[in-house]
Amino acid sequence: MNVLTKKFHLLILSLSLNISCVSESDKIENVFRYNEYSNISSLDPVYSSTLRNIWPCNQIFNGLVKMDENLNIVADIAEQWTISEDKKVYRFKIRDDVYFHESIYFENKTRKVNAHDFEYSFKRITNKDIASPGSWVMNNVESFKAINDSIFEINLKEGFNSFIEILTMKYCSVVPKEVIQSIGDSFSKNPIGTGPFKFKRWDDNIKMVLTKNENYFELDSLGNNLPYLDGISIRFIPDKKSEFMEFLSGNLDFISSPENTIIDQIFDINGELNDNFKNKFILSKNPYLNTEYIGFNLSEKLEKDILLRKAINHAIDRQKMMKFLRKNIGYPASNGIVPNGLNTNFKANRYNKNIEKSKILIEEYMKINNLSNVSLDITTDAQYLDVLEFVQSELKIIGVNLNINITPPSILRQGKATGKFDIFRASWIADYANPENYFSLFYSKNHTPYGPNYTFFSNEVYDMLYEKILYLTDDKDLNETYNQLEDIIENYAPIVPLYYDMSVRMSQKNINGLKNNPFNILDLKSVYKK
Repeated sequence: MNVLTKKFHLLILSLSLNISCVSESDKIENVFRYNEYSNISSLDPVYSSTLRNIWPCNQIFNGLVKMDENLNIVADIAEQWTISEDKKVYRFKIRDDVYFHESIYFENKTRKVNAHDFEYSFKRITNKDIASPGSWVMNNVESFKAINDSIFEINLKEGFNSFIEILTMKYCSVVPKEVIQSIGDSFSKNPIGTGPFKFKRWDDNIKMVLTKNENYFELDSLGNNLPYLDGISIRFIPDKKSEFMEFLSGNLDFISSPENTIIDQIFDINGELNDNFKNKFILSKNPYLNTEYIGFNLSEKLEKDILLRKAINHAIDRQKMMKFLRKNIGYPASNGIVPNGLNTNFKANRYNKNIEKSKILIEEYMKINNLSNVSLDITTDAQYLDVLEFVQSELKIIGVNLNINITPPSILRQGKATGKFDIFRASWIADYANPENYFSLFYSKNHTPYGPNYTFFSNEVYDMLYEKILYLTDDKDLNETYNQLEDIIENYAPIVPLYYDMSVRMSQKNINGLKNNPFNILDLKSVYKK
């Protein structure tokens, strides 16, 4: 343990022992306080591509439908809907009791939401001048229109099983035409929505404040108005360690996913709170639809290095990696690309450590390619250095030298998209709760920079099977096809799955009703403080 780590550990211990010093007024105030260390770039839902933007947008806006914590599609502003037998025509009936937040740009301060608002909002998603990162959600949409004030209809080019799930994304939120036409781009920092909280103030790099929407349409199970909180305060502390210190001091009500470098001070080997914290905070853990992996650029060498890629897959002890590096906060990615929560009927244990098999594959690879040694370069950002150092040590056992190159996250993202890196660390967080979303990573028509196929993998049989799952409805046929897709990925090894992530939340003892979910979405409408 170096000097800085020792000092940090002592500071945590000191603060944890003095947590009771937080003032009573801080404990009982009816405002929920959290930090967004990566800042927020926009409150316009058409730009809600990352959790930092999705979390506040989820408090401010609503869509046609939403997903509950069990990944079920439930009503939001659309109180009911029908889907044609060929899954091409979707009709939504709009509630008649949903109002926009008050604004001076409405004739009478506010007004009801109607189907024409959704027609306008969907046009914004596809508007090239707006350049929404969510424009892809409309790729399979032939047309959409308001039939009248109450009925909104969407027509697809091809039937697509996952479309109703796509509509739960914040991109598809409803926004008011007259407000946006009045203030233009300023809507990003002065949003008007329909959600349980409304925008009040945004002090750049300091704080954002949302307040209770007294006119919100949802009720709890007892018929009480939601939300319970009076407001939300979002701070912009740029450092995760400082964020954690503020949480320990009682100045934040909640933190999510503590940084890798401090989990040793927080959790025991089983991923539970250690003795300093277990009785002081509430810990919530949930499978997170995020797969961390190593990717290979196969644009020119799909067959050439297949033995090498397979050898690497069988050289890594994923269970050991999760135990000692992640305190078992997460799951070994031994089953494939699709993470826990979506792969319950898939073949298990595809990727287990087998050193003898790895050595045989490496020897054959070196012989075929007339090599006396194997040296590889991998690119990552600093946050995952410890994981790749573990992989590096594992590969030494089979005679492979792995050189690790650290680059800023923005450069890593750009390099993956352009095919600059031969080997890279990557992850995929589900856009919607369907295995198809993960299999889209290897569909040849999704090659970057316009799609998520960072490996440039291309296989005709895979493409045929992928297109099949877009319209299959029988669960048995779907699961069989999912396993066939995983078989192809395992056989060609365009990736090395490392682990399936876990959503980890710590909250103060007085926080109630804060639910976790597989998307790590923050939903505060049912949260209250004792």
